[in-house]
Amino acid sequence: MNDDDYICSVEAAINEIGGKWKSLVLCALKDGKLRFSEINRKIPRITQRMLTKTLRELETNGLVNRLVYPEVPPRVEYCLTEKGKSVIPILDELCEWGKRYGTHEK
Repeated sequence: MNDDDYICSVEAAINEIGGKWKSLVLCALKDGKLRFSEINRKIPRITQRMLTKTLRELETNGLVNRLVYPEVPPRVEYCLTEKGKSVIPILDELCEWGKRYGTHEK
């Protein structure tokens, strides 16, 4: 999609970082590189299948880099790209908004 396909810029942003898991994965990676299992521990409710799918989408969108080290067994780490880092202040603000106005009732 290009910019002309969106009704407004918010739609473009939500397309990149929306959904239940993308923002949580981005926040998990904000302090640096993590392996798959480390991300999974930080987000315990995500399934391995959904984490794999989410990481692939974030990589495709240019928000996350997948680093494969040529070792046996192979070591894979994930980190934010510059584009990924640029969304962290926005997610931090959403976090603050959630603390102030979000409901914690189930």
